Amino acid sequence: MKIGGFQKTSLIDYPGKVSSVVFTAGCNLRCHFCYVPQLVLPEMVKEIREVPEGYILSYLERNRIFIDSVVLTGGEPTIYEDLPDFVRKVKSRGFLVGLETNGTNASMLSYLVNEKLVDYVAMDVKTRLDFERYNHVVGGVLTNEMFGNIKESIKMLISSGVPHEFRTTLVKELHERADVLEICKTIGKSRAYYLQNFRKMNGNVGGRNFTPFRDEEIEEVISEVKKFVNITITYRR
Repeated sequence: MKIGGFQKTSLIDYPGKVSSVVFTAGCNLRCHFCYVPQLVLPEMVKEIREVPEGYILSYLERNRIFIDSVVLTGGEPTIYEDLPDFVRKVKSRGFLVGLETNGTNASMLSYLVNEKLVDYVAMDVKTRLDFERYNHVVGGVLTNEMFGNIKESIKMLISSGVPHEFRTTLVKELHERADVLEICKTIGKSRAYYLQNFRKMNGNVGGRNFTPFRDEEIEEVISEVKKFVNITITYRR
């Protein structure tokens, strides 16, 4: 597993817990709006300086009194077959484990859940579950197998009993109000759905200028969607 970054302390990545965040390098999607191209694009991943696993585990050992959890994000952590091995090392040291994923590896996600290796899962739902729309948002790399895995991951998480959330990053050029409604219909039995606004950063995978929604526009979307679905929707600023 190639680790491309390590954030020692975070108060926002695991609900209600202090966490350290591990960023894996490499991803199987190419979402236009992704603001960490260095963890996604192969030519940039190749040049990234790896963070040694031993350094992370040593830091966790020394700071276990301050850290409650470890969150794995990316890139996409589930592309690595040895992800469970690393998670076991973290769990054996007494930490909760959170996972952020795009859901394209349903078998890996199911394994982690069934083996009780993850305590919280945050899954991105990029847009409504229409193949062509999804493929456009994720950079034209979606396959039928990946799309089937995404749908399977959603169903599995909803029925798993593992605390989880779904979330969507909204970009004006890529999303419409109807997309949010359709997502909500799909995940209607879930407890939490977060809308995140696109953040303008220095560079993104698509290499284009994108536009965030205005706060009031997102609030309007939430108000409208709540007329049709019974799900907790939150705007995460």
